[in-house]
Amino acid sequence: MRKPATKPPLWEVQRARLEAYGQAQVNFDLERTAECTTETGWLIDDYEIELPAESPGPPEAHGAWQAGQQILRNYTFPPSDLITGIFVPDAPLENRTMVLRGQFLFFTFWFGVRIGSVTDETRTLPDGSQEQVWGYNYRTLEGHFERGQIEFTIHKQLATGRVLFRIHAFSQVGRIRNPFYWLGFKLFGRTLQRRFSRESLRRLREQVEEMLRTGSTTVRASDAAVSLPAGALPAQ
Repeated sequence: MRKPATKPPLWEVQRARLEAYGQAQVNFDLERTAECTTETGWLIDDYEIELPAESPGPPEAHGAWQAGQQILRNYTFPPSDLITGIFVPDAPLENRTMVLRGQFLFFTFWFGVRIGSVTDETRTLPDGSQEQVWGYNYRTLEGHFERGQIEFTIHKQLATGRVLFRIHAFSQVGRIRNPFYWLGFKLFGRTLQRRFSRESLRRLREQVEEMLRTGSTTVRASDAAVSLPAGALPAQ
């Protein structure tokens, strides 16, 4: 009896798009990000959710901070019915190009983003205590309906053991040539932005809790947005 054919992973199916976006440029001026404020017409978003706490001190092996870090690397936390991230799994995290497949109603949209920087540092808080921070941002590329940057970071406050996941973004509507798509984005874009962030917070916390409960070092394969073969998840 013949075995059913195995579907190729999405990154192989979308290789042409990945290569094309690999040549695309960021669609806003990186030299003027300090001017991306509400006063100049940009939307600024900040979201935060509490993750399971750890003991005070550096991040624990297999604790909530490290679990959150792994989930961020693999990009499994966005709501899969809204955004799917597709990228070459063995490509370095730094400067990674991703194809985002957006879905809304009966429409499917394809966008390109690129990781701009990775954060891995100890920061001093206003009260003089310290926190360990890890995360990255990605930026919109030519052809995206938006222009801007979104940053995802995991924080551990070393004095208390408190662990947080934060999202910070600035964005504007980009150039949308199709008037039907422009109207749709005008009507629903802001709602979808908020839904993306709120559900991403919830899903990351749920995945962290599952990893801590099961002792797993990765999320379930069914949660892997890049649709890799069973057991294979992206490395940094």
